Amino acid sequence: MLNLNDTEEILAILIAVAIILGFVFSTYKEIQYTIAEEKGKLREKKETEAKVKALIQYLDAKKELIDAVNEVQKKAGDSKN
Repeated sequence: MLNLNDTEEILAILIAVAIILGFVFSTYKEIQYTIAEEKGKLREKKETEAKVKALIQYLDAKKELIDAVNEVQKKAGDSKN
């Protein structure tokens, strides 16, 4: 078995702790990045939904207007006959 003196043991422990802390830090940063990315996707989804709702309202209003014009034209055509 490998025999280490006290200084070598302390150095080995410090290196192990540094590696573990580095892993924890990189994992923490990756989690933060993933959360920020998901928030961005959620924000984009909400914006897209709002745009779709506005477009649907626009199309509904346009349909009502076209229906009203058609009705007026139909009435005008009936009164000419």
